[in-house]
Amino acid sequence: MSFEHEIDEEMNNESCCSIEGSHRKSHHSEKVKSNLVTRLNRIEGQIRGIKGLIEKDTYCDDVITQISATQSALNSVAKLLLEGHLKSCVLERIQEGDHEVLDEVLVTIHKLMKK
Repeated sequence: MSFEHEIDEEMNNESCCSIEGSHRKSHHSEKVKSNLVTRLNRIEGQIRGIKGLIEKDTYCDDVITQISATQSALNSVAKLLLEGHLKSCVLERIQEGDHEVLDEVLVTIHKLMKK
């Protein structure tokens, strides 16, 4: 089983959202958080690399290729979060009768698709 599949399974089996006071919070397992932070650290490094390419006057097409790879990595993080959110938080809220969550999810998906 791949590490990404393990993370998917972990996200499917946890409750990710709760309300504390007037704020909603996410509660991912340490394994999921660690995976997401690792991915974001890698993306942060890619961004610094792109900045360095621009500072070195690297050929534009090569810079664009790196930007595309970074966007893909960010989309991967967003997809993992969205999947976990749908399978836990959204499902729980629908089961509790809160159908307004569907509008929230549609707005979120619209934001992701604009990119």
